[in-house]
Amino acid sequence: MNQAVVVTWSESEQVIARSAFQKAYERAVAQLTAAVQAQAASLSTVESVWALHDFLSIERHTMEGRFDFRLEEILFVFASLVKENLLQLQELDGLDAEKLAKVAAMSRF
Repeated sequence: MNQAVVVTWSESEQVIARSAFQKAYERAVAQLTAAVQAQAASLSTVESVWALHDFLSIERHTMEGRFDFRLEEILFVFASLVKENLLQLQELDGLDAEKLAKVAAMSRF
């Protein structure tokens, strides 16, 4: 029988995880804002307006899916954020060595 491995988080690890998550979120928002400003500056046709709308719809869906803070899945989220350069492994310093190793390993794929 397969049983899920329960990862425990100390209070200090939860604070570190929450802080790192927030930093990555702020970076993603800054990137999105810059992209939207660049696209909005070049709007000249109704088609370009609809293209911006489509871009925003996709990005909203992506952001809402990516930035879901649940401890049971956060190591996967962190690996994805590291891979996308929205988070640095050093920002997770203070987490258990095994958690850090998992994030580092998963971020390589």
